Amino acid sequence: MTWWQSIILGIVEGVTEFLPVSSTGHLTITEKLMGMPIDDPGITAYTAIIQIGAILAAVIYFWKDIARIGAAFLKGLGNKDARDADYNMGWAVVVGTVITAGVALLGKDLITGALRSMWVVAIGLIVWSFAMFAADRHAAKVPASKQRTLETITWKDGAILGAVQCLSLVPGVSRSGATITGGLFSGLDRLAATKLSFYLGIPALVAAGCYEAASEFTHVSNTIGWGVTIIGMVVSFFVAYASIAWLLQFVASNTFTSFVVYRIVVGVAIIGLLVSNVITAV
Repeated sequence: MTWWQSIILGIVEGVTEFLPVSSTGHLTITEKLMGMPIDDPGITAYTAIIQIGAILAAVIYFWKDIARIGAAFLKGLGNKDARDADYNMGWAVVVGTVITAGVALLGKDLITGALRSMWVVAIGLIVWSFAMFAADRHAAKVPASKQRTLETITWKDGAILGAVQCLSLVPGVSRSGATITGGLFSGLDRLAATKLSFYLGIPALVAAGCYEAASEFTHVSNTIGWGVTIIGMVVSFFVAYASIAWLLQFVASNTFTSFVVYRIVVGVAIIGLLVSNVITAV
């Protein structure tokens, strides 16, 4: 991998990590178009590791929220009278993260093996688009006065969305697309569903990136190289920070229909390329 390829992949990661369009799917598509072997362990590790840059952007962007929730959670563990909405949010994130991590570890070989296929990416993009569309329509029918805010979150919401987040282990589904969809079906307003998606994604993706960096350190050193990997992380950090700010403004007054249409178009385009043998599945 060259430095300019890593820059391109860093941009793709930063733009797509928090949008409901599947960052892993788009990275896989881009890597494939660059002629890279998408089922190679080094490429798989690189794809996971550069996500750390995007997640660090989210940590910095939401640092005040993270610090407040963390402090409330620790305080509430020892003092029942101090258990407020932030304490409940802390439990939601903990429970959701444990569920996602457990499934990810159990399915690691499948995730890095059989699921690394362009057919899986295309089908994931298209099929989950219908779930997002249904969630969007469901949310539109719920009166604003009855939509749930972040103050209503409990550990049960974390468990449900943590389980839904596991679906994003399939390339093309999208982690944010899965959790936002689950949040909308749970009655959360769009902004609350999006923010909860961020909160659940931070520990899950940091853990995944660090795990890959530690377990594949030697492999990355001998194949991709840490120089270009760090370039990808840095680029994804800056691009992701801008992407987060844009997304939060967008969801405040827009539906996710444009993302649904985009996902279907990209999915169909990939199938067309596969059927015409312009690209191969792996």
